[in-house]
Amino acid sequence: MSSNPRVFVARLVGLSVFDPLGDEVGRVRDVVLARSTRARGRGPRAIGLVVEVPGRRRVFLPTTRVTTIDAGQVITTGLVNMRRFEQRPGETSVVAELFDRPVRIRVDRESGPEPAVVEDIALEQQPSRDWFVTKVFARRGAPRRSRSGLQLRRPKGETVLVPIEDVEGLLVSATEQGAHALLDSLEDLKPADIADAIHDLTPKRRGEVTSAMNDELLADVLEELPDDDRVEILTSLPTERAADVLEVMEPDDATDLLSELPSDTIEELLEMMEPDEAAPIRRLLTYDEDTAGGMMTPEPVILGPEASIAEALATVRRQELSPAVASLVYVCRPPLETPTGRLIGIVHIQRLLREPPHQSLGSVLDRDFEPVSATASLETVTRLMANYNMVAVPVTDDEGRLLGAVTVDDVLDHILPEDWREERRDDLEDAPSGDGVEATGTRSNDEGAARV
Repeated sequence: MSSNPRVFVARLVGLSVFDPLGDEVGRVRDVVLARSTRARGRGPRAIGLVVEVPGRRRVFLPTTRVTTIDAGQVITTGLVNMRRFEQRPGETSVVAELFDRPVRIRVDRESGPEPAVVEDIALEQQPSRDWFVTKVFARRGAPRRSRSGLQLRRPKGETVLVPIEDVEGLLVSATEQGAHALLDSLEDLKPADIADAIHDLTPKRRGEVTSAMNDELLADVLEELPDDDRVEILTSLPTERAADVLEVMEPDDATDLLSELPSDTIEELLEMMEPDEAAPIRRLLTYDEDTAGGMMTPEPVILGPEASIAEALATVRRQELSPAVASLVYVCRPPLETPTGRLIGIVHIQRLLREPPHQSLGSVLDRDFEPVSATASLETVTRLMANYNMVAVPVTDDEGRLLGAVTVDDVLDHILPEDWREERRDDLEDAPSGDGVEATGTRSNDEGAARV
């Protein structure tokens, strides 16, 4: 039995990383292997850790800068390169790529290899202080499909710890692979951060991960991805599933995504959606992208004048509402779905908090506001918001009926550069150096050579 220090990657993920003075640097999110480095009785060498530092930024920490790895913490030399982690050719990320991978293992020397699924990877430190993969923790049996046919489920067989030399196909990309372990490692992140994490995956692996997400999470993540990624993901889904995801998305975000697709694909997806869910998207598609009609959400908070302040507060408290949408209540004559009856006033959430709960909305209306038409330009909407310090602007037709509302996040999406989601990933690229931080543009591997 080996006396070398051993750690399992699943237990390593989430551990705090500290500098020599005891200050926390970040948390471990993955382990990076070099596929080309193997030795007898050992698998690939671990060349570094992916560490999430404050700001949800993921950076690379070479193993040469790790002094201690134990059950409760990781200690570094104190120097961390803050350049965003980008996986290089010849490297493999354990959590992102190896967990849930179908392999073949030999449990009994007398029997042939049998199917299994990887659940964990064991690393052992050698006298040279290098860390190598030496064992694989696997569940016997072939992966199974869920009833929907979209997700690969783990087999129900027993788990075994197998030496690396008795594992076949660990570094060979599987035809199909589950994503449960990777999603488990991302569950505490916000959709924007999950989007950043899966953006770095290969298209094949990205498709496997997004297929394993539930509709609500996938809808949130699609709203945060660059256009190329989300079009690729949506078009790779079965049509029925794609329609289900679009139904969960905010109508304006779903419209933005659909506008990137061919017209026949758009119509096919809309036909698959529930008519009530497709109707507001069809309306939005009739407007130019950079107009109030093209930017607005058709589902703001709408109540009648007889509704109480208590009812209004309960409505804006709904978790699925964004802060910008929840900031205003639009008070209209029936019907109370867009296009509504005449818009008679608005009520700011701050006003709601200052008035007695039993009071009606009709008694606290703000009538001093300026709606915009659906054809109003982006510049007009932006200037109106800036001039009056507004976070949302009502959109009405010629008869004063409410069609929707343009919120500040809608405006930002349109005035920022098209590739702003890409740029946000590099916003710390030129971060100033600080204690325990290396802000250079190089990344050192575990052999001591600078990688530019």
